[in-house]
Amino acid sequence: MAKLIEINPVNPQQRLIGMAVEVLKKGGVICYPTDTMYGLGCDIFNQKAVKRVHDIKQRPKHKPFSFMCASLADISQYAHVSSPAYRLLRRHLPGPYTMVLPGSKLVPNIMLTKQKTVGIRLPQSPICLALIEMLGNPVLNSSALREGEEIPADAFAVDELFGCHVDLIIDGGELVPEPSTVVSLVDEQPEILREGKGDIAPFLERQTK
Repeated sequence: MAKLIEINPVNPQQRLIGMAVEVLKKGGVICYPTDTMYGLGCDIFNQKAVKRVHDIKQRPKHKPFSFMCASLADISQYAHVSSPAYRLLRRHLPGPYTMVLPGSKLVPNIMLTKQKTVGIRLPQSPICLALIEMLGNPVLNSSALREGEEIPADAFAVDELFGCHVDLIIDGGELVPEPSTVVSLVDEQPEILREGKGDIAPFLERQTK
């Protein structure tokens, strides 16, 4: 069974963040709260861990996961960001969005689509940001959800679904779970790929200009 630790969602305790990061560094898989819902994650540079998340989610290997960065500067390292795209990112991140962008050479192949794109999040979650910053590189982000099951709103519901499959679960309190809005910034005009928690209006406004 996974170890469960409670971390303050507003002011994360560095000692406890360190415990979770040690699990990630050793190739472990964790569950953690984001600004949208609870997620599954690992170090994107640990291929065995990434494959393990694929197995846990029963997701085909040709469908890569998105990942979280800690800052706009980080995003610029792992994706090719045009000037218009950067202005949009700066205006709307951190927030409940997954941005689809052309991936850079730093991104492991297992995290790239066939079109060499990546899905990147810059979440408005102190726990997530603390994890990424202490680890020193992006963390894989996939919803802690099983098809046909109700979206878990707290760590105990996550434990019921994934406790036997992950190494550690971070309890960051109860959430109002809703998937992120997915926006493609691959082309000049933004494209809404999935409407979720984030407001889509600013991107639609840009499309009409």
